[in-house]
Amino acid sequence: MKYARRADGNQADIVKALRAAGCKVIATHTIGQGFPDLVVDFKGRTILIEVKDPSKPKSDRKLTPQQKEFHDSWTGPIFIVETIEEALAVATTWRAA
Repeated sequence: MKYARRADGNQADIVKALRAAGCKVIATHTIGQGFPDLVVDFKGRTILIEVKDPSKPKSDRKLTPQQKEFHDSWTGPIFIVETIEEALAVATTWRAA
């Protein structure tokens, strides 16, 4: 099954806010195969972020089967965010255990 490879409506604002906070951001939503929407680096710490649009129904904000499979197999940090505040919090405060 194919899924749309377009950015969520809130992704551009999230990317702008992350960059303003000093993050390096690469939008990767077009890669497909369940890969998260953003690769974010902040002070040498890199995370993956899956953006979900809070204006959509809750059922449309669930991970696709490919996204779930990717998340389950990835051993590094992946965060799911819906707001600028959530994105800034995970990108600027996350620390490896």
